[in-house]
Formats: sequence, C-alpha cells, structure tokens
Amino acid sequence: MVAQYCVGSSPLCRVHSHNSVLARSNSLGQQPAACILGANTALRILSSRPQCSKRCRPLAVQQPDPIVQDYPELADGLEAKVLRAERAVEEVTADFAAAVVDAAATAGLQEAENAQQQRAHARAERARRRAREQMTYKMSAIVASVGVCTAAVAAVYLRFSWHMQSSGDHEFPAAEAIATLLLTFGGVVGMEMWARYAHKALWHDFKPGWALHKSHHKPRVGPFEDNDVFAVMNAVPAFGLCLYGFLTPSLFGGVCFGAGLGITLFGIMYMFIHDGLVHKRFPVGPIADMPYLQRVAAAHKLHHAERYNGVPWGMFLGPQELEAVGAKQDLDELCQTMFPRSSKLR
Repeated sequence: MVAQYCVGSSPLCRVHSHNSVLARSNSLGQQPAACILGANTALRILSSRPQCSKRCRPLAVQQPDPIVQDYPELADGLEAKVLRAERAVEEVTADFAAAVVDAAATAGLQEAENAQQQRAHARAERARRRAREQMTYKMSAIVASVGVCTAAVAAVYLRFSWHMQSSGDHEFPAAEAIATLLLTFGGVVGMEMWARYAHKALWHDFKPGWALHKSHHKPRVGPFEDNDVFAVMNAVPAFGLCLYGFLTPSLFGGVCFGAGLGITLFGIMYMFIHDGLVHKRFPVGPIADMPYLQRVAAAHKLHHAERYNGVPWGMFLGPQELEAVGAKQDLDELCQTMFPRSSKLR
C-alpha cells in the first residue's frame, strides 16, 4: 500500500492520497491490510488517480499512516477536524497579533501624553521663573530710578538755594544754571559716544572686559548678570562729579554738576531702553510704542546677531551706525518683525 506526499503540502493532501489508494485497493478485490503491490502496479495506481486541488507534485512513495489504513471511515472526519484546527490557529494568531498591536498603540499614546505633560510643565515653570525675574529686576529698576531722580532734583534745588544764601546777595547764579543745563544734555550725548568706544574697545576687544561682558551675550540665568557691573562702574564718576559740583559754588562746579547729572540721566535711559525694551528684563509700558526707540531696539538686536561685525556699538545712535554700513533695509525688516503692529500703523 502506498501514499503520496507533496512539497509544502498540507495534511488535507495526505488524507486525499490515502483515500485514493484505499479505493483503488478495494476495487481490485484486495483487503487493505493484506494488499501487496509490485512497484509497477503501485506507480500505475498513483499515475491514474485523480489529482487534488492543491496540484500536488509526487515526491516519493511511502507507507500510509496506520490509523487511516485500518479505519478508512475516519478520513472524512479527520479532514474536517484539520480544517477546524487550522481555522482555530489562524483566529488565535490574529487575536494575539491584534492584542499586541493594541498594547503597543496604548503604550505609545501613554508615552506621548506623558511627554506632552512634561513639556507643558517645563514651559509653565519657565514662564513662572521669567515672571519672578522680571518682577525682581523691575522693582530694582523702579527703586533705583525713583531714588536717583529724587536725589538729583533735591540736589539741584539745594545746591542753588544754598549757594544763593551763602553768597549774601541772594542773586540767582544764572551762569551756573545754564552751564549745568548744557552739560546735562552734553553728558547724555558724550556718554553715547563713550559707550560706542567702550563697548568695542573695552568690552569686546579687551579680554578682562569681555570676561564680564560675555555674560550679556549668553542666555541669562537669574535676574542679574555679570555685565551689570559696568552700570555700577559708570555710576562712580557720575556720583563723584555730582558731589564735587554740589559742594563747589562756581561756574566750574556747575559744569561738573551738570556732567554728573547727564551721566546719571543716560544711565536711566539706557536701563529702560536696553534692559527693558530690547532684552525684556522688565516691561516698559508705552515706551515700547515709540517708533524711534523701536528702531534703536532693533539695531541693538543686529549687534547681538553680529551680522555686521558687531555694528552698532552705540545705543541711541545705533540706527545711524547701521545706515552708514548699508544695513538700513535689514533694520527696516527687523523692525517689522519685532513690532508688526506698529509697522501696520505706520
């Protein structure tokens, strides 16, 4: 008795071959258990049997399974059971694959949600820290500005009233007042020229100066930075000139007093425009809506971009420095980007 096997065939093909051979044996009047065929007879039986739907290709002739040989009536039921088993395996495999995909998707969604929450928490923390820093610097700026302005006004009044009383004739020193007024505005312009020179020669090109100033060109950590030391350094000569002029009742004393006031006024203006408007260390209110100051702020941003080798080095005349090197178009475009609402109004 013989059976046929296929390349990659399923159990169904094997059962089909058993049934075909058993049928051939019974038609010859032979018993399945005692059927012994020669090689030629076996080959003729195999070549003449119907082909299965799987289009099997004969490989070899082997002995059939003993169970199917002894109990041919089980062949049909075995085929159905094999079909059901294959279907069950496919369903279990599909369910397992779906479960794996669902688990992976759930894990991915959970991970994405956690990452989004972490980013939101980090943004909120940065916003709170920035608000605290702005409030700290704002209070410092307000206290310093109010204190300095109050002291300056009081010093001007006391100086002239005291000198009038000490002179004996109580005559108002008009020459000293004019000199003080002129040197106040002259001190502001002179400080702009000094800032342009010192910014390049002492703060960038001079290594000890750059060691402090480089903190201004890096992201700031906290409300203050090392570069703030320069504000204190500039306050020393301003205080010295004001003190000398306050104690000296003469024209030269009035000149020194005015120069000290001019340096002080420049420092206050610089703090509000540079620290407040440009670098957002504290809000400046309506100052941010003034067109020329917006151009000043944009010009200083180009200094930090180092697009024109550091130009502008000054602050309030920065737009003129950029126009001198042919950067007016870039300045206008940056102004429109930084202050779009004001650009539309103009």
